[in-house]
Amino acid sequence: MEETMKKYLKKINYILLSFATLLSLTTVVNAETTISPEGQYIFNTLGFYIGGVLVAFMAAGFCMLESGLVTTKSVSTIAAKNIGKFAICSLVFFFFGYNMAYGIPEGGYIGSFLMWGDSSKIGTGYSDHSDWFFQTMFVCATVSIVSGAVAERIKIWPFFIFAFLMSGFIYPISMGWQWGGGWLAASGFSDFAGSTLVHACGGAAALAGVMVLGAREGRFTKSGEPKTLEPFAASSIPLVTLGTFLLWFGWFGFNGFSQLAMGTFDDVNAISKIAVNTHLAGAAGTVTAAVVSRLLGGKTDIIMMLNGALAGLVAITAEPLTPTPLLAIVIGAIGSVIMYFGTKFLEARHLDDVVGAIPVHMFAGIFGTLIVPISNPSTNFGTQFTGVISVCLFSFVLSYIIFKAMKATIGLRISSGAEKLGTDVAEIGVRAYAIRD
Repeated sequence: MEETMKKYLKKINYILLSFATLLSLTTVVNAETTISPEGQYIFNTLGFYIGGVLVAFMAAGFCMLESGLVTTKSVSTIAAKNIGKFAICSLVFFFFGYNMAYGIPEGGYIGSFLMWGDSSKIGTGYSDHSDWFFQTMFVCATVSIVSGAVAERIKIWPFFIFAFLMSGFIYPISMGWQWGGGWLAASGFSDFAGSTLVHACGGAAALAGVMVLGAREGRFTKSGEPKTLEPFAASSIPLVTLGTFLLWFGWFGFNGFSQLAMGTFDDVNAISKIAVNTHLAGAAGTVTAAVVSRLLGGKTDIIMMLNGALAGLVAITAEPLTPTPLLAIVIGAIGSVIMYFGTKFLEARHLDDVVGAIPVHMFAGIFGTLIVPISNPSTNFGTQFTGVISVCLFSFVLSYIIFKAMKATIGLRISSGAEKLGTDVAEIGVRAYAIRD
């Protein structure tokens, strides 16, 4: 009887133990598939931080790319402009730029001058500090687009003033129309990570600056044919390549973490797909530029290849999630072709864009935004066109007025003699080369 009882109790213990084990496993599975609000808060905040760091590296990428494409007489000035711009934009965006964009009324046009403040709560899903950090890197990237286009003839302090105004007004206001819940968002406009809100906005401002400043002396012949002279040889192609790689790597944060969440199964899958589409678009842009430059120019142009990569990345930025990988490749390739012919168009019009910022960021950015409805049915071509025209015109007109006003008052362009010496000597007093007659 005792033996039978012991066997019976053993069976009961075994059943209870099995049930407890199954219950614990079920709990683990549920924990993995449905994270608590605090867990989501932690992962979302981490996502903003990682994305912000990656986008911050793009500042180094812009600096290296610009330094490599200018002549040896302007390398140090580029470095000064980039570190100065990075700091100015960050301070301005803290004091009022952020709330100028995100303090906008629903469906409205402009936010407030209030200084940024933390109001983090579990219910918001992420730390406000991490959000400010991530968004600040975007405004820094936007102003960087202008820097390279107007290089080698703009005075450094007028550029700093422009950086202040663009990061405090031009970018926050137009960006707020969409990402801040303004009138473009209400109309159904879609720009996932900023083909127009960042890249075309910066490119339009660069176009205004190039038009007001005029070309570098000797850049174009009197007959109107573009002619690159020896003094305009790029200072370092490896440096340009390094800058392009840094920008490319930063784009994974720029596009991927514009998902704005990392706390669920769907969010993490979206970030991964965005990374794949972003990478393929950049790769397609590179190869396309190599082929086109070889077929049409007779040489495999390394500058076109590098700008082709960036044009492909810009083009996919408006919608990197919904396209298939094959469609992402097509988008990147077309963006590169647009960049190539856009560069030739600017040269024919005697517009001196030192780094190709306008065809890369504005032209390819407009294209990428306009074709969003092909893969994303939540918007339409009319709405996309309205958004592109509104942002580009707003940025161009305000930038043109600002550059014209500075030209008429404090002066915008260095003198002919200073241009001959180079901006390194004339503007910041760095003499890193021998001056020859």
